[in-house]
Amino acid sequence: MSDSDIDTTAISQQASLFRSGPVLLVSSAAAMGGFLFGFDTAVINGAVAAIQKWSGVNDALLGFSVASLLLGSALGAWFAGPLANSYGRLAVMKAAAVIFVISSFGSGLPWDIWSFTAFRFLGGLGVGAASVIAPAYIAEVAPAGIRGRLGSLQQMAIVIGIFIALLSNYVLARAAGGASEPWWLGLSTWRWMFILEAIPAVLYGLMAFAIPESPRYLVAKEHVAEAIEVIRAFIGNKPPAEVRVAEIRRSMSAEGKQSIADLRGPLFGLLPVVWTGILLSAFQQFVGINVIFYYSSVLWQAVGFTEADSLEITVITSVTNIATTLVAIALVDRIGRKPLLLVGSAGMAISLGVMAYVFGSAPSQTVGGASVPLLGHSEGLAAIIAANLYVVFFGMSWGPVVWVLLGEMFNNRIRAYALALAAAAQWLANFAVSQTFPALAASGLGIAYGIYSTMALLSLLFVALAVKETRGRELEEIQ
Repeated sequence: MSDSDIDTTAISQQASLFRSGPVLLVSSAAAMGGFLFGFDTAVINGAVAAIQKWSGVNDALLGFSVASLLLGSALGAWFAGPLANSYGRLAVMKAAAVIFVISSFGSGLPWDIWSFTAFRFLGGLGVGAASVIAPAYIAEVAPAGIRGRLGSLQQMAIVIGIFIALLSNYVLARAAGGASEPWWLGLSTWRWMFILEAIPAVLYGLMAFAIPESPRYLVAKEHVAEAIEVIRAFIGNKPPAEVRVAEIRRSMSAEGKQSIADLRGPLFGLLPVVWTGILLSAFQQFVGINVIFYYSSVLWQAVGFTEADSLEITVITSVTNIATTLVAIALVDRIGRKPLLLVGSAGMAISLGVMAYVFGSAPSQTVGGASVPLLGHSEGLAAIIAANLYVVFFGMSWGPVVWVLLGEMFNNRIRAYALALAAAAQWLANFAVSQTFPALAASGLGIAYGIYSTMALLSLLFVALAVKETRGRELEEIQ
């Protein structure tokens, strides 16, 4: 098949999508888990100081409480795949929705720091499960020509969730006069920051009851007639749904019964494609993106901005992330996954390199045991521009495209298990970066951003050598 044939097919499928829209509905429902993923990871930013004041704990214990969500996410991601294979994609979504509701109330109404930590860990289980199930479900439901675009909804939902969390924190704190101040029903404002998450969590659960099960799971469980109806309604009948089901059955028959042992291979105990997924996930975090969202206030205050200005810049950065994710959605099915990753890696390496140079070459002073750079107006402006360009290059490439690839690069036999392992690796990498940044920043921000720039360069080499293009191809064809 020629490139022109692929483009024509993609255009035809996109036209069909906008005429009917049901696959957009089910993909949006699945990606709602991404919204909760983004909201749950970002909501802590506006509450952390108030929580420390309420609990009276030291920085180390507070940091562990905050990071407990990431550890829970790794565990939730690991178990989501096998559970999805046994009980279905929708069952995992519904379970995650229940976990989100319990965690939102528990995190908002804890009785001590340990109960808060436990409920944050519980919320992490839901975040991890949602991070696995959404890309898998979307990849299995979406037509090939628009699969990348719909898969990118996961990242769009994540960045919107981050933005809404930051915005709601700001609005609540402003209305009450501070995160520690009492608000509705006499509860401290920071408690409501967490409780409000129950609203999208309930919506996520309701949407999970309104969408169909994955046709590939239905075929695996011998619900063939139901699978045919789902394919006709949400993917299309060209080729006929019966032909697609036959292809899925042949693929599964050749692959045999699914097992975690299927991930074993000759490359350090795992299949090469599994390592590709793990490294894609790890590099997405090792370039330091969550430093921008977790510690950006510290960064901009180091540059010389006030705390209020720093929070405003953080919100603007989150809006930039949303806008660039839209760019990725527009391009991922037109130019492909691999080209976007290559451009993103190159752009991140350069922009992070500029930040490393600016911070590393600036004179510094020691404040509270940390080395704080003293930047002039031009250096500060260069740092701001470089940081936002970094977010632009990440948002139009590694942010959404990694989720798209993880959903479609593994064959039917190993998809759930491999995706679970890759997502767990991503959360552990996130934890590692988040926990090491304060120590790196204390030694000098130039060192921290130098490491992230190096990782971006390594990711460029990795994509060039190991990642294969999947644009416009059916899942069975990829395999």
